[in-house]
Amino acid sequence: MRLSRFFVDQPLSLGQHGLPEAQAHYIGRVLRLVVGDAVQLFDGSGQEFLGQLSEVGKKSVRVELTEQFDGQAESPLRVHLGQGLSRGERMDWAIQKATELGVAVITPVVSERCEVRLKDERADKRLSHWRQIAISACEQCGRSVLPVIHPPLLLSDWLRQTEADLKLVLHPVAEPLSSHPKPASLAFLIGPEGGLSETEVDQAKAAGFHAARLGPRVLRTETAPVVALSVAQQLWGDF
Repeated sequence: MRLSRFFVDQPLSLGQHGLPEAQAHYIGRVLRLVVGDAVQLFDGSGQEFLGQLSEVGKKSVRVELTEQFDGQAESPLRVHLGQGLSRGERMDWAIQKATELGVAVITPVVSERCEVRLKDERADKRLSHWRQIAISACEQCGRSVLPVIHPPLLLSDWLRQTEADLKLVLHPVAEPLSSHPKPASLAFLIGPEGGLSETEVDQAKAAGFHAARLGPRVLRTETAPVVALSVAQQLWGDF
């Protein structure tokens, strides 16, 4: 039976810890775990903790952590994904799968053909929502470090700020990813629904990005990061 694994948004150490009410409800009422059941916790620092439930109530759960060890699921390839901002489930899917595929940093990028505009309170809510998607993906896939998810950024600002050994913009007419030497860090730019304009691709090239293609077919905005990250991990990462 697979060990139940949870992210705790506070620093962990060996010994007794109380868990937040929402997690207590999930552990006690949804999973129906009981005192003595083994659990595994992580706090995003790269450390993992094993322990047992010492108290399970309606609104409170306590766990005794007895073992600490280093997480093993982080890729040696550090990837910063600039993902064109898209609507609803498409953006959620891209963030979930990018997290599972080992991305280190995600920045939603606002470009010319973006159909979504987020401001103020709505942007804060979406950022919190995306972080929770990443947390759930880390819990499922075994990662001990959460990817950093930045607030949405204008494409021009992201191009100017982003640094990596190799910077790639996906484009249907270009050399394949395999034509590039192995980098220690990688930045991927992927367009929104409707793609990047030629002017934007030229802007990316002027900022040091190389055009790269994944194959003969044009992929959806939520499919492209899954394929791009999978190929990159196969070529230069831990696949």
